[in-house]
Amino acid sequence: MQRNAVKINDFCFEIPKTGNMHVPARIYASEHMLNDIFQDNASEQAKNVACLPGIVGYSFAMPDIHWGYGFPIGGVAGFNLETGIVSPGGVGYDINCGVRLIKTNLRRQDIGNHLKPLMKALYKRIPSGVGSTGPIKLNKKEEKTLLTKGARWAIENGYGNESDLDKIEENGCMADAEPDLISDRALERGKAQIGTLGSGNHFVELGFVDEIFDSTTAQVLGLKKDGVTLIVHTGSRGFGHQVCEDYIKIMLKATQKYNIDLPDRQLCCAPVRSPEGKNYLSAMACAVNFSFCNRQIISCWAQDVFRSILGSSVELYPVYEVAHNIAKIEEHSIEGAKVSICVHRKGATRAFGPNHPAIPQAYQQIGQPVLIPGDMGRYSYVLTGTEKAMKETFGSTCHGAGRRLSRKKAKKAAQNRNLFKELEDMGIVLQASSRATASEEISEAYKDVTDVVDAVSGAGLSNKVAKLIPLGVIKG
Repeated sequence: MQRNAVKINDFCFEIPKTGNMHVPARIYASEHMLNDIFQDNASEQAKNVACLPGIVGYSFAMPDIHWGYGFPIGGVAGFNLETGIVSPGGVGYDINCGVRLIKTNLRRQDIGNHLKPLMKALYKRIPSGVGSTGPIKLNKKEEKTLLTKGARWAIENGYGNESDLDKIEENGCMADAEPDLISDRALERGKAQIGTLGSGNHFVELGFVDEIFDSTTAQVLGLKKDGVTLIVHTGSRGFGHQVCEDYIKIMLKATQKYNIDLPDRQLCCAPVRSPEGKNYLSAMACAVNFSFCNRQIISCWAQDVFRSILGSSVELYPVYEVAHNIAKIEEHSIEGAKVSICVHRKGATRAFGPNHPAIPQAYQQIGQPVLIPGDMGRYSYVLTGTEKAMKETFGSTCHGAGRRLSRKKAKKAAQNRNLFKELEDMGIVLQASSRATASEEISEAYKDVTDVVDAVSGAGLSNKVAKLIPLGVIKG
């Protein structure tokens, strides 16, 4: 087995504890995916995470793992609250990058000839692209209020309904957000970016339910074959990026202050209970709430567009919304005892099993919905969390397809290609702010998300519910 990984089962491989590792590293993947995983050295980052103080259980890597800042993207790690740390690299620059899945009362055939005008109207209404700003302009006081209220701020200001909050992780608001810990630079960057999509791998995708694997669970979620769906994938924009940047500087000093020995300075961190650790979590919560509010507003604008093109009877309902770049204090069962730990999920999704109190009442029997977008030319999946995930990975699973080509290599592969025409020939309408953005996001840049989903399903971390096919995509 490559890089000394030991096969635990068909979908789990363990890198034994060596050197300064406190725990082994575990990679969830099928065997044929390992070559890509080992090629970009993301597994080395998983080993580095295993060297951090107070880590509990294992350093986990999901099948969509790839190279990131400090922690691998697709990494999960839990830390003891008394002896462990919190690290901005374990969350990433795009704090609370996440996904909302929306169902509609439309069928695929209802879209018909409306597809192109609908996508053009969505693109016009939802600001996208590098540095994009929106029509909502906040003063400092308003922005700080938003940072403490999250999605509720949007609803109080006319964007959506109170019932939406039940279908958002943390009910759309993370506790203990402290705006006074946010720099003026972060506030400045965020004040005009609420309600914007941004760039990179962020998108809004119009699609339909192509295949249902679990009819009972799909019925609970309100997903029907050929039903029209919308996915909103974005995060905390320049605001969250600045929060991360600010606290990396603080954590670099904290690492020295607390004499923490690191295999990689990008893993800079502070003890969870230290002033620096607590402050980071409170500042991070502000960015988490910014992102919840951002997706809520974008979703509301999307409904306006649908109604303007297809009539006032069109309804959009959130199925669920999950974060996949976040650190949270959670209670988990470790060696038979309930213990609170700080769980970092970076490019990984919470996947709580049935009957967990954090799951909406309507979904208690099926487990938490998990949303796994693919690339703009293929498909996305809806899964649910499992009890096995609770026992093995702190209730965590994958978050998407995972990159296999760098942006530079993707652009090279897309040279002299008409990507808009390629997608149109597949029945997909692409709206993008630039050809360069589209080039970075070609399908070949990503792993096949079916392989990723089959691996976490095979490992028992998630159950497959439905496959969605894109009809139209907006890229920043």
